Amino acid sequence: MAYSYKNSKGQTYYLYNKDVTLKGGRIQRIYFFSKEENNEGSLEEVPQGFKVIENKKTGLPLLKKEEKK
Repeated sequence: MAYSYKNSKGQTYYLYNKDVTLKGGRIQRIYFFSKEENNEGSLEEVPQGFKVIENKKTGLPLLKKEEKK
């Protein structure tokens, strides 16, 4: 089951990841939220070193790297 986040507007979003190939051939993992639940690429928890924040204007959840202490 994917990690779910309910925003301030009451909408539920699910966390996913995907490996994409950049122009230089380097592979990078991206994280994104979706309103639809799907098993492919779903994450059960927030990746280590990240936290969930919410765009105040749109309510869209985002992952942000935690600040190092």
